[in-house]
Amino acid sequence: MQVMPLSDALGAKIGDLDLTERLSDDHVAALHGHFLDHHLLCLESDPLSDGDFARVARYFGTLQTQLIRRIRSATVPEVSTLESTYKSAEDKPDDLTMVRLSGWHTDDSYFAVPAKATMLQALDVPESGGQTKFANTVQAYADLSPADKRRLDGLKAVHGYDTPRAPGRPVARTREEAAETPDVIHPLARTHDDTGHKAIYFNPNRTDRVEGLSRAESDALLDWLYDHITQPCYQYHHNWTRGDILVWDNRCLIHAVNTDYPVGQRRRHQRILLEGGKPV
Repeated sequence: MQVMPLSDALGAKIGDLDLTERLSDDHVAALHGHFLDHHLLCLESDPLSDGDFARVARYFGTLQTQLIRRIRSATVPEVSTLESTYKSAEDKPDDLTMVRLSGWHTDDSYFAVPAKATMLQALDVPESGGQTKFANTVQAYADLSPADKRRLDGLKAVHGYDTPRAPGRPVARTREEAAETPDVIHPLARTHDDTGHKAIYFNPNRTDRVEGLSRAESDALLDWLYDHITQPCYQYHHNWTRGDILVWDNRCLIHAVNTDYPVGQRRRHQRILLEGGKPV
């Protein structure tokens, strides 16, 4: 198994794996160790069937059914297809911050028990743009001053399916899906279940406010955190190749998409979420 770091901030590419065949227990244990060390792994592959994609995801944990029902696979419900193609010029706004994917976020934080990881495979890739960028929030926490760590420790924030702090609006929910996603409260600094390291747990697309602070105080704190965790030194930008599989740790990474890609060129991925624990 070849392991090649992708950047100083995070990520590694894993080579010499045939994902169409079942991996040995030793390979699976090694993959999990590299995942915890690097927070994000890139596995090179041809596009996989829903069943094979689910089998690879199980190497990293237990599959979790995703909220939005209409994008679930008919054969493997834990697999969803995400398409972000601009089908016409009217679909691509002049202000790309209005495209929800362009905002920094971590998946599933609007649940009381969010997914620990996301696995995404590229099925169709535009000729330019469409990169997914990641930022390392465990390193961002480690780099805080002792005073700033004390300031964050013990603070909790309200996460919702949407917040007016985010410029773009999310996918509409059905009444059933909305009932499953009331606002929840998470710590602003969470302890990683597997490593014990602390990370800033802030989802700019979903975190609405900090408990116990006025709206102005909360906004000022969250704006400061945003500027800190999105510094270039914490980032890795992934240029997708068709078939690439990325698996990343939602407990210590945030991500966003470069949504400036050509109209009419398909951008399509299949996705699986993996069950996590309650943030503490």
